[in-house]
Parts: sequence; C-alpha cells; structure tokens
Amino acid sequence: MGCSSQVTTQASASPTETPTAIAAATQPTNLPKLEGKATIEMVVKGEPITVEVDGTNAPVTAGNFVDLAQKGVYTGLVFHRVVREPQPFVVQGGDPQSKDTNFPSERLGTGSFIDPATSKPRYIPLEIKPQGADKPLYSQTFATAGISVKPKLRHTRGAVAMARSSLPDSASSQFYVALTDLSFLDGDYAVFGYVTKGMETVDKIQQGDRIESIKVVSGGNLKKGT
Repeated sequence: MGCSSQVTTQASASPTETPTAIAAATQPTNLPKLEGKATIEMVVKGEPITVEVDGTNAPVTAGNFVDLAQKGVYTGLVFHRVVREPQPFVVQGGDPQSKDTNFPSERLGTGSFIDPATSKPRYIPLEIKPQGADKPLYSQTFATAGISVKPKLRHTRGAVAMARSSLPDSASSQFYVALTDLSFLDGDYAVFGYVTKGMETVDKIQQGDRIESIKVVSGGNLKKGT
C-alpha cells in the first residue's frame, strides 16, 4: 500500500499511503506497543464492525492503531479508497486530512498522523512476523530479507493492515481492510488484525463513508518502548 496510502491492485500496486513528505531515517524512539490482543468496535453506516487487533504478533503496528483509536484520531475520518472492480480488493481510510469536509477528495491518501507532542508526522516501522519466528521482522519486506516462509498474519478476507508508500517505514495512520484473500501482499505489508464481526458492513462501504465512532471494547493495554 503505497504512500498515497493506497492499496493497489495486484497488477498496479498495493495499499499505499502517500505522505507528502517522509524522512526515511527518522523514526520515533518511543512508540506505543500493544500487549496481547484488543477488540475494537468501529461504526460505519450506523453498523458496528468488530476488529480483533493482535499485539502478540504485531505489537508496534497494533499499538499504533489502538493508540490512535483511543486518541480519537479515526473518528470522523473517511474511507477515501474503495476498490471492488475488476475484482474485490480493499477499502482504505485513516487519512487525518479527511476530517475536514472541505479538503479536496483527490488529495486524500497523502496524510499522516501529526503527533501533537512533536508537531511532526509519526511513522512506524514495517513489522511482519514470519511463521515459526519468535519476533517480527522490522523495516524489511520478506523479499528484501530473503524470507520464504509465510507471515504469521496473512492477507485473508477481513485482514486489517497498514497502508504505506514504497518506503518500508512510512506507515502512519492509514489502514485498509482486505475484501478477499490477497496473498500477493503477504510479506510486503503489515497485517495487524482481522474483522471478526460486521464484514457484511465492510462489503457495503462506499468511497466517502465516514467512521462514525471507534472505541476499544476490551484489551488495549499499551506500553511505550523503542
């Protein structure tokens, strides 16, 4: 998912986030990490969508999502990218710029979360745990690292993952939900959870639909670490 945070199709691309500027080597030193699992309830089109977020296998990616949900960052944001043709692909949202109803829709997909503590974008490293590994691989795709096994968290239908640009460590706030199995994205993009209820609502999301509310209903224990 490139940084226009758009997940592209198999032929053309991936889920990308397109931050207007990314400092490739600049990483926060104190990212939130999720301990264990958390359950998130998101309301779209008046219907609840339940997501189980996995901090056991993707602690930084899951922690970032939970932290932003708890901060209210996602409330009111738009799903700016919906790809169902020529085949089901993804619905993508989480660009903070979309909270402004006057922001040009054609520029959505370029925004990142601006951390009020630093007044700078907060990016997280690419984090993918190989099957059988004790810890996730950071800042590298499986292809770059020469890993041939499958990830622990795979792009099956209902997978929730982070959009990013071509730079591995460029994910910030934009996320996508897989509308079908997308195994060609495995090892390239960080899955951190799955829709466990409400996938029928995800299937009905249209471009421009907003996240009406989002809350952590269980779990959500965060710790800070490097």
